[in-house]
Amino acid sequence: MATIVVIGGAHIDRKGWLSAPHRPGASNPGHWHTEPGGGAFNAARNLVRLGHQVSLVAPRGGDAAADLVARAAEEAGMEDCPLTFLDRATPSYSAILEPDGNLVTALADMALYDMVPARRLLSARLRKRLAAADLLLADSNLPETALAALADAACELDLPLAVIAVSPAKVVRWKSSLGKITCLAMNSAEAAALTGRQAGTSGAWVSHLAQTGLRGGLITAGSDPVTAFTTSPQDRDQGRQVITLQPPPLDQLQDVTGAGDALASGYLDGLLAGGSLQSNLVRGIALARLTTGVCGPVRLDLSQAMLAQALEAMPKPSQIQTPMQDSHP
Repeated sequence: MATIVVIGGAHIDRKGWLSAPHRPGASNPGHWHTEPGGGAFNAARNLVRLGHQVSLVAPRGGDAAADLVARAAEEAGMEDCPLTFLDRATPSYSAILEPDGNLVTALADMALYDMVPARRLLSARLRKRLAAADLLLADSNLPETALAALADAACELDLPLAVIAVSPAKVVRWKSSLGKITCLAMNSAEAAALTGRQAGTSGAWVSHLAQTGLRGGLITAGSDPVTAFTTSPQDRDQGRQVITLQPPPLDQLQDVTGAGDALASGYLDGLLAGGSLQSNLVRGIALARLTTGVCGPVRLDLSQAMLAQALEAMPKPSQIQTPMQDSHP
């Protein structure tokens, strides 16, 4: 069991499920489902259910939505350490989903996150928690100055820092701190935002990202192959490890929300246990598959035993061999 401090988004997810395929410009029948979510919070709930000791530090308002988040944190079994703004509304994310679970559009009301100053975030109490932790996990919801201060604190403590990208618009907040990140979980659009490049192969993505100083990461692209990589700070070419796997087809798809957070959670669970790059990635794929099989961003019944059974039952992902760099500069 590892001790993990998780910092970032813990808000309200509102999902509108369409009863039939989306018709633009028309009134679409369906129903709403409301529950707590957020990249950092989803990962925190996964990791605590996998047996880790998790402390959650997340901004929220002084409203009923904040109470929903607090109850969900308590039910999951983590230590809840909110940064409360009593006169503000808790952030929310509202999404419209097709009947098959794919996203049509979404609205993110996240203004509160931009109000968190680095000084309030890095209190003496938080620094004490970080000093006793095995991993710091953050998402990209907070302001750039706060994220840079977090990265500096992790570097000073020699504490591994894992990051969930959240979106192309927000992941760039880490640009000045990429060399201090152990693992950045992102999709191809977020990788493009960080590098200012487009890449035709996973090897090219890794090369571009390594040039930014990033020490490791996960790169996804929907149902396409997913890549995990690490680089050595001393020699980013010779010290590089890369694995690209094609996930097996899904048995069923209920909801894609939280799949990326689950992939990162499973990967980090393996990393904390000392697993290999490939076994950690397979573990992440298995947890993502489990999560897409339920309605909601996490599985409330998740356990190490369930994940072990899913790993045993899952068809072996296909390994993809790709060149390390595109032929085009």
